[in-house]
Amino acid sequence: MNRRRLITLVLILALVLAALFTKGFGLFDGRDGTLTLNGNVDIRSVDLGFRVPGRIADMPVEEGQKVAAGAVLARLDNRPFNDALNAATAQVGVAEAELDKRINGNRPQDVARAAAEVAATRAALAKANEDYQRRAELVKTGAVSQALFDASKAEYLSAQAQLRAAEQALSLQKAGARTEDVEAARAQRSAAIAQRDKASTDISDTAITAPAGGTILTRAREPGAIVQAGETVFTLTIDRPMRVRAFVSGPDLSRISPGMKVRVTADGNAKTYQGTIGFISPTAEFTPKTVETQDLRSDLVYRIRVIVTDPDDALRQGQPVTVTVPDARPAAD
Repeated sequence: MNRRRLITLVLILALVLAALFTKGFGLFDGRDGTLTLNGNVDIRSVDLGFRVPGRIADMPVEEGQKVAAGAVLARLDNRPFNDALNAATAQVGVAEAELDKRINGNRPQDVARAAAEVAATRAALAKANEDYQRRAELVKTGAVSQALFDASKAEYLSAQAQLRAAEQALSLQKAGARTEDVEAARAQRSAAIAQRDKASTDISDTAITAPAGGTILTRAREPGAIVQAGETVFTLTIDRPMRVRAFVSGPDLSRISPGMKVRVTADGNAKTYQGTIGFISPTAEFTPKTVETQDLRSDLVYRIRVIVTDPDDALRQGQPVTVTVPDARPAAD
């Protein structure tokens, strides 16, 4: 092979490599319907804690352990909460008994006693009236003194007042409680029930349950620790559904739309994952520094969200990935 032929082959090979790396020197960029984007697997985590303060009694899960939605992650010592519930339940019983007493009115025995007192005071009034009338005639003739007559008159007037008081007491016994008293008793019962319900809710809040399936990232406390309401006890990463955050440049924005199928790959992972574009941001932003693209850093991009439909444990949160849109619309000229 002469020198001229070797130089020609080297030039042809250089042109082929240049064409591959520049996509036909820019003439065929995106015209095959494929769009390649770069991004990261979304980091989704939630800090979990108790809604009530107390002492941790049990924490059956460890860091790195996978948990299902609804799994119990930790429990507080619930003895103080059970005591509060028992006390609140007793108060409900007291309030209900008071309300029943108000509604049912007085006992028949109480009404009968009030009626007997009316009868007794009526008899006393009759006796006082008889003495008063008799002495009124005698005082005219001087048979009784004026002082004795005045005393009889006072007894008569007192007996009249006592009879009116006894009759009113009987009327109250028959009428029962006032409407306002009944409503007040009913309100007290409602308050007692609300306190009991709160105590019951507090008991349910002595357990932390996983709001979604995921992996325990951090175990911040240990059994025996006294924690306050809202204090972080666990950090849970939520990996299902798995989402990828990628960015598309302004010129390529019209090439994609929600619902398009994509392929997701990660460095060092031979598997190609399938996904769907679920969201495209309506507003532009500057390219994040963590996104490696071939465009200038100052270019405006639009954030998209890709839902990975077949994730596995090899795809980790925060991991850089490449998103390929095989059916992207052709780029504009």
